[in-house]
Amino acid sequence: MPLPRRICAPALLLLMCCVLSPPLPLQAAQMNQAEAAERVLAALDKDGREVVVALHRTLAAIPSSGPESGGPGESKKAAAVLAWLRELGLGDVQRVDLPDARVPSGVRPNFALVLPGRDTSRTLWIISHLDTVPPGDRKAWTGDPYTLRVQGDLMYGRGAEDDHQGIVSGLLLARALVGTRLVPPLNLGLLFVSDEEVDDTGINHVLKTRPDLLRPTDLILIPDGGTPDARTVILSEKKLLWLKFTVLGKQGHGSEPDKAVNTLTAAADLIMRLRGLYNDFPAQDPKFDPPASTFEATKLAAGVESVNMIPGQTVFYMDMRLLPTVPASAVRERVRQQADAVEHESGVRVRVEVESDSVSAPETPADAEVALRLFRAIRAEYGVEPTARGMGGRTFASDLRAHGLPCAVWMTATGTWHQPDERSSISNNLRDARVVTRMLFEAGTPRR
Repeated sequence: MPLPRRICAPALLLLMCCVLSPPLPLQAAQMNQAEAAERVLAALDKDGREVVVALHRTLAAIPSSGPESGGPGESKKAAAVLAWLRELGLGDVQRVDLPDARVPSGVRPNFALVLPGRDTSRTLWIISHLDTVPPGDRKAWTGDPYTLRVQGDLMYGRGAEDDHQGIVSGLLLARALVGTRLVPPLNLGLLFVSDEEVDDTGINHVLKTRPDLLRPTDLILIPDGGTPDARTVILSEKKLLWLKFTVLGKQGHGSEPDKAVNTLTAAADLIMRLRGLYNDFPAQDPKFDPPASTFEATKLAAGVESVNMIPGQTVFYMDMRLLPTVPASAVRERVRQQADAVEHESGVRVRVEVESDSVSAPETPADAEVALRLFRAIRAEYGVEPTARGMGGRTFASDLRAHGLPCAVWMTATGTWHQPDERSSISNNLRDARVVTRMLFEAGTPRR
């Protein structure tokens, strides 16, 4: 792991000195859990800002988008995290890598680390993802997206919030536990996965090849969504349905429309007809924002190169986010009916393909232990009343819930993921780690 610019080697060694020696761990039972929690919380606050910035600076400098966008994958970022864990003396990780010939390393890394608790049969997991989206239009950024900029409490860079903040909050807690030599009531597990931004192949590979790793009795937190006030706990997600439409007709000269079959106008007609899906599926659920299913045309992928050409093929995509009660099969059937109508009226052929179809998953009950512990921890740390909500965006929480694994999605967020000048708050990183500490120990006094 390269040294951050503003921390020289002696300073970094000073930051790590509390964990490099190997004294025997202390059982939290030797003190009450409130005292143990306060010791860990104090360890988080000590030089926490410098550690947060150092970690973010290292992670920001490593591009980790997937091969679908021409990226190198996550292996170099995984290596940086693993190097940091080894410096803590935590090198006993479980690798669950997924082969992928499209990336230079040949694998998409997934790995888990478990710090044993007194009850080794249960684990509080923090699951974060190593990949980011590409920077997009670099001209829209104030600075280099791969060079961390720190302005006051904010750190700017691609991936800063999605999901470097999730990675860092887990690493901070692991460091604090090692430094205090305390054994928590439950195991603390850190699981780092690849390919969250595209297909969730990382978490699904873990679920398939290591079904013993995550258990229904575990507490699973995914720091990959939230609000600035820390109130929002996401316990359910809309189903994702991406459709690809290929409209086929006959190419011709712009001055001779009678000799062509214009697929662009037919595609426009179909797009407008599909706006009617909002009326066809009007159900609402106030847990979500927006409360209804959404059906939006997004990407136009193929056409013609010249203004004086009538296109004979037009390709476009739709992004649909369905409430859990709306069956994807019914939506696809209605889409096919509208495509058939356009074929009949315009003389084109319309091919509809499923580009991505997320699993249907139950929501995590608000009285599940992971939710109740998280609610209590948020109240203790922030002094606010948390709210159980759903989200239209997709995380791999749905994959976990589909496997019978209750989980909660939460972080204290600026909400700038995927945007130019994506940013993360230093204090949010620290307080997220404090909230998880309170979940782990179920103790601690409210912070003033």
